[in-house]
Amino acid sequence: MPRTKGSKNKPKTVTSDFATQLAEKQSVKEALSAEIVSITANIDTLKTDLKAKKVALKKAKKEVSTLEAKKAKADAKAAEEAKKAEAEFVLKKLFAEGMSTDEILAKLK
Repeated sequence: MPRTKGSKNKPKTVTSDFATQLAEKQSVKEALSAEIVSITANIDTLKTDLKAKKVALKKAKKEVSTLEAKKAKADAKAAEEAKKAEAEFVLKKLFAEGMSTDEILAKLK
């Protein structure tokens, strides 16, 4: 399709004021710089908070593992005591029924 004559030859009118554009861009630049500084400061405080939280978490994990080990040890000791008490009860019962020590040892083996 043919172009109309003179469609590309329109004069471009440059009526922009460079001083106002420069002032606008300068203010945008200053605002962004201030925002970057505040974000950087915020990141730094968050990093220090993160380090403190990680240290506290590590300490808490260590305390939990220590308490779990103590609990397991206490449970094992309680189970051993229960077995011992049950064995004593059975022995007393067998002695009460009139069994001799040799017969009880034979049953245990």
